[in-house]
Amino acid sequence: MDPLLDSPPPETAQNGASFNERLKDKLRKSAFWASFMRQALSLGQKDLVDFMDLLLSPASKVLNKWFETDVLKATLATDAVIGSTASVHTPGSGYVLLHHVMGETDGERGIWSYVEGGMGSVSSAIANAARESGAHIVTSAEVSQLMIKDSDTVNGVLLADGTEVLSPIVLSNATPYKTFLELVPNNTLPDDFTRALKYSDYSSATTKINLAVDKLPQFQCCKLNHPDAGPQHVGTIHIGSESMEEIDLACQDAVNGVPSRRPVIEMTIPSVLDKTISPPGKHVINLFVQYTPYKPSDGSWGDSAYRESFAQKCFSLIEEYAPGFSSSIIGYDMLTPPDLEREIGLTGGNIFHGAMGLDSLFLMRPVKGWSSYRTPLQGLYLCGSGTHPGGGVMGAPGRNAAHVVLQDVEKP
Repeated sequence: MDPLLDSPPPETAQNGASFNERLKDKLRKSAFWASFMRQALSLGQKDLVDFMDLLLSPASKVLNKWFETDVLKATLATDAVIGSTASVHTPGSGYVLLHHVMGETDGERGIWSYVEGGMGSVSSAIANAARESGAHIVTSAEVSQLMIKDSDTVNGVLLADGTEVLSPIVLSNATPYKTFLELVPNNTLPDDFTRALKYSDYSSATTKINLAVDKLPQFQCCKLNHPDAGPQHVGTIHIGSESMEEIDLACQDAVNGVPSRRPVIEMTIPSVLDKTISPPGKHVINLFVQYTPYKPSDGSWGDSAYRESFAQKCFSLIEEYAPGFSSSIIGYDMLTPPDLEREIGLTGGNIFHGAMGLDSLFLMRPVKGWSSYRTPLQGLYLCGSGTHPGGGVMGAPGRNAAHVVLQDVEKP
């Protein structure tokens, strides 16, 4: 998978390209597919079939094949549904599982890491590197519209305060929907392109709850009586779903329009390792919760009582495993799908800028015919998770997009 992730998809050159550009495009595609075929052949037919089985199968089939214990399968299965509305029995969820476990940190494959200072430190590190290379970064400057000249060429961006920022090249890290259907002026894009974007899957059932607590949760299963941090507090802690069937039931609740009666909860306690994010003796706890429909049929996320009821449902579930948890809460912040959309610009609250189903990957991300980070507007490029290879803290979409821009800029 690594070569696929780290290179732009071999997209066909759009109409209007010169003869030389079309020739270079054919040579690049030929080289890509030749390399791909060599790797496929080196696998051998058995391993290649196993690989295809992993990509196309439901995660439940993959995990049933490899593991025996229900609680282990359920623990691994959450990586197949995280950030999505899918069930563990959804065909193609095996790829989502692979997507989440094939990453690496500091050369170690399949592990996750905490970032000292919180996830914002990743953005700060990238920003510092950019400044060192001469970049000028402006924040708190909302873009209200992309400026277009001659009906098909980007000319810069118009800020909400009326400032015009002129540029022949614009890269958008917003979702494809926000970029093209909210920031591009009406009647600028081809109808088939707009239609494909409009009906792409941006659904989400993810809610994030961040808590401040005055003590660490004490898990009954550990049978420990001391309050100090232990290995049980360091990794990802899975709460509630002890079998894949329970995950599927939680998913079906959302399909029926209501938040899961027994939510699927992944808990992390970064302050156990990172002493910079909480005062001594206090801790930060992050809960990644599923499944929560964008528009629940039994209430509204805009209703404070409804929100509080769901939060307490999550805390009560944790209480089953860690008695006394609720009384340790100093305060919390909850971000439902509409909150994620409003506050961060994630269309539908989808953390991947669009579903990661097999019909929305590689040459079909964000839409068929436009997977190369280029867009129907000359000079406008997409560089976020809505492009290949999708979501996750890896930077691959931006890196790939940057290479495409450089390639276009260097054209004679």
